[in-house]
Amino acid sequence: MSFLKGTIGVVLAAGMAVVPVQAAAAKKAASGHKHTKHAAAAKVTRLHGQQAIAPERATAIQAALIREHYLTGEPTGKWDAETQAALVKFQADQGWQTKITPDSRALIKLGLGPDHSNAINSSSESHFNAVTPGSTAPADSQSQGLVAASGISH
Repeated sequence: MSFLKGTIGVVLAAGMAVVPVQAAAAKKAASGHKHTKHAAAAKVTRLHGQQAIAPERATAIQAALIREHYLTGEPTGKWDAETQAALVKFQADQGWQTKITPDSRALIKLGLGPDHSNAINSSSESHFNAVTPGSTAPADSQSQGLVAASGISH
């Protein structure tokens, strides 16, 4: 019986020694060791946002750059090195950054920004009834109306 207790004690002690080794291995794996599934997943680069310029948009940008004398020829609809260089030059001439093209300010300056013609605060057309510039009531009656509305008496 004491032999059995001694054997159980040795087995338990050996099992307890394995636990810290397993914990260390798990910690090493979580820290980004190169042989883990996590490290392989972390190397995957996910691209966000627009990855290419649509041919219709490229045509519009090229036409605007041609109009502004930054590009020659006819719009092709292909975002090529010549179009990229023309837009970089346009942005640089405006004093803007040149690493990201097209820059939103460049598109707006080229007349290709968002269309706000239907916006409520659009200056081209009012969506509300016109406000009359002034009242036709005499100034004295206006003053009297304000005094009466305020509850102040003379």
